[in-house]
Amino acid sequence: MKKVAFYTLGCKLNYSETSSISRMFEDKGYKKVDFSNQPDIFVINTCSVTDNADKKCRKIVKEAKKISPKSYVTIIGCYAQLKPKEISEIPGVDAVLGAAEKFQLFDYLDDFTKGGIFASDIKEANRYNASYSISDRTRTFLKVQDGCNYGCAFCTIPLARGKSRSDSIINIVDQAREIGMTDVKEIVLTGVNIGDFGVQNGKRKEKFIDLIKALDEVPGINRFRISSIEPNLLTSEIIEFVARSEKFVPHFHIPLQSGSDVILKSMNRRYLTELYRSRVENIKKVMPECCIGVDVITGFPGETDNEFLKTYNFLNELDISYLHVFTYSERPNTKAAVMENPVPSKDRSERSQMLRTLSEKKRRHFYQQHLNKNLTVLFENEVEDGQMLGFTENYIRVVAKYDPLLINETKTVVLKSINSNGHVEIDEPEFEAMELTT
Repeated sequence: MKKVAFYTLGCKLNYSETSSISRMFEDKGYKKVDFSNQPDIFVINTCSVTDNADKKCRKIVKEAKKISPKSYVTIIGCYAQLKPKEISEIPGVDAVLGAAEKFQLFDYLDDFTKGGIFASDIKEANRYNASYSISDRTRTFLKVQDGCNYGCAFCTIPLARGKSRSDSIINIVDQAREIGMTDVKEIVLTGVNIGDFGVQNGKRKEKFIDLIKALDEVPGINRFRISSIEPNLLTSEIIEFVARSEKFVPHFHIPLQSGSDVILKSMNRRYLTELYRSRVENIKKVMPECCIGVDVITGFPGETDNEFLKTYNFLNELDISYLHVFTYSERPNTKAAVMENPVPSKDRSERSQMLRTLSEKKRRHFYQQHLNKNLTVLFENEVEDGQMLGFTENYIRVVAKYDPLLINETKTVVLKSINSNGHVEIDEPEFEAMELTT
């Protein structure tokens, strides 16, 4: 039995696809093992959004070859689609598969004795491949959409994943039902642009609001979480439904990218700050306890000190909970890469640090608002220094003394205090007495 190991860079969508591909290997009789367990085959799923994609890919391949010198190394994912020839020249790489080929790797690579580049033009990536993660984490990432029709000036995703496309509501509900028959308690809906859900064969057939209404009826799942949704697609109907739902949790992650209308227009985003502000205010009106995360980019071309301060002040005034801060870096074949007035690297870094500090301030304030309240925590199988981690329904990270009985369990607890690591400590959960029989 040959052994295969996987390494995933990037987003929740990549994790869901890696997990599905790993099950394909297991169905073929391969044994899935840890990266360090001398596998015969490595599959590395890459990302193009994070900085230094080439450097990270090279390092992982190098480590793979140290662990198992005679192993077969396959590179898939967004970076593989964008730079297949460049990746194929990395010492130790045997095969590179693009967006249209990665789910057919057995057709292309057969018994993993031959290699090469298999990456067709991104226009060929028009097939939807269903995916969800299982057994890798306490929660499951369920893919509901792929690709993007937006043309944001900084983004390579349309070049790496192709046009927007989705599965049907019926198929996704069936997948959720399958997951519901396992031990999984929470499903995170993921995709490239999930608010654009419903496009099949190039035509809009269904809507995201109808998808979440259908999923809300699926038995066996305690929680559904929406991973990230564009502000222009986050309608009042979606917000009001989540507020009423007992399964969809009060947590939204809404990309902003800039708090300057000038920069938003230059980025080719499909909204301005006033719409974004109205979305946040609407959410907080119907769900005061809701956690709101924000993506923001610093150092985009043309971002002067004044435009950056507009972003900082806009975020500082908003009732949000945390930030994901990205320092802009040039990406080949994007509009932004050739724009005038690039921001010096030093300024980009300083602005990013300012926003990360603001994020910690926002997160701490959000946590403090919930101290001494009863919230429900889903405990993870992740352990740090004898303590285990968990998340409340509104995404507050808590720690508790390790107890194997707590893993993958939901418990109502009282949030007590914030520790030096920024996690919330809780009263120890109580268990009902268990009767042992022989």
